[in-house]
Amino acid sequence: MTGTPLLLVHPGDHGVAVYARDMAAAVGALGDARTVDAGEVGQLPEGTAVHAHFTDRLWGASPEDASRVFADLASRVRLSVTLHDVPQASDGEQNRTRRRAAYARVAAAARAVVVNSEHERALLREEDVWSGAVSVIPLPVELEADAGRGRPDGSVGVLGFFYPGKGHDEAADAAAAAGISRLTVLGRASDGHAAELETFVRRAAGLGVEVEVTGWLDDDEIARRGRAVSVPVIAHRHISASGSLASWIGWGRRPVAVRNRYIDEMAALRPGTITAVAEGDLAGALRHAIAHPDTTWHGLARLPVSRAEVASGYLRLWDGLDS
Repeated sequence: MTGTPLLLVHPGDHGVAVYARDMAAAVGALGDARTVDAGEVGQLPEGTAVHAHFTDRLWGASPEDASRVFADLASRVRLSVTLHDVPQASDGEQNRTRRRAAYARVAAAARAVVVNSEHERALLREEDVWSGAVSVIPLPVELEADAGRGRPDGSVGVLGFFYPGKGHDEAADAAAAAGISRLTVLGRASDGHAAELETFVRRAAGLGVEVEVTGWLDDDEIARRGRAVSVPVIAHRHISASGSLASWIGWGRRPVAVRNRYIDEMAALRPGTITAVAEGDLAGALRHAIAHPDTTWHGLARLPVSRAEVASGYLRLWDGLDS
């Protein structure tokens, strides 16, 4: 496979779908790039070179369905893949087993496998998903024009779709312990999790923490709100590559993040952009951050790994694949 493959994109606001479209645009800005909609891949000539982004929820109603769809496509076209949301213990034992099998099938069917972090590459081995070659191309961070800090709104902010394991419960518990009475959910419930979001709002209220759920916001408004929260927080239990972390940093924020292997990797990649703390120290870190707002901004004018650099990484990968 030489040159740029067709870039498979999905519609909708799923984070992986949005990222695939964003990266297709970034690749296109550097050279010739064409996209193909997921609904049109059945019309592609056999042997066409294609690159796809895979997470099971985007490809099928179940992990089994998703991996079958991918493998069927890979049997007809020369398919490389970026894996997202890699299986891990926080999936729960039953779903973990199913997702392991699905991702193993996808990796085995692909001509090249990409992940967004060394952490995910290690997970593929640790979860017995894939022990073959894996390329690591980090998620980009693009510093956006500084629209000013504005007045902090007094809340702890958690960014992105709500789903169990995203860190909302940990953020609410820490906020309550720190004496912070407001939490902003910047986004909406992930599909199928609306009832759990309602339960979370009620539980947080019982702790003395009022939760505002913004719902879906366009790019300008979510950036404005992201700059307004007093303390951005990353406290995921399910750890894959984090688009939320990249967005916070791109808006100039320095989030308080519970340490894990991925957070440590990103802190080393972009020094000065994350306040990494142990889980037991989260409440104290929130208390300190809300009292010292300057610590929640990184103030950097340049950061490693932009969209253009990531796009160049993909171009090098595809040029190096066998025809």
